[in-house]
Amino acid sequence: MSRWMAFDYGKKRTGISVTDPERIIATGLTTIETKNLIEFIKRYLLTEKVVLFVLGRTLHLDGTENDLMKDIRAFEKELIRNFPDIKIDYEDERFTSKMAMKSLIESNVPKKKRRNKALLDEVSATLILQSYMRSNE
Repeated sequence: MSRWMAFDYGKKRTGISVTDPERIIATGLTTIETKNLIEFIKRYLLTEKVVLFVLGRTLHLDGTENDLMKDIRAFEKELIRNFPDIKIDYEDERFTSKMAMKSLIESNVPKKKRRNKALLDEVSATLILQSYMRSNE
């Protein structure tokens, strides 16, 4: 089987999550400085088969795209150029940061750890992937 990989893209850092090979569960993988993202993916793909990239679509409440979408679309082009055989799709990521923080609080993660924006990005990527999995069952 093969995995799906999701990204909570940011200008400085990007949260990454993946499914298990059977695509039953999504888990946080890591958070990477965005400038190192393509190299990280290349290394990851040396040991794991990924057939789908899911990018978080950043939208305003009215459904229009926000300014970060320009950078996300540029990242999509980099993915296509570097990994032409891997399908790319989008998932609405509105409220994922708030939901990620709520999830950390409910999981009794200490306040000091919750301030770690990298952890928040990783959890957000996981929520994006879980949402995508639910809508594509």
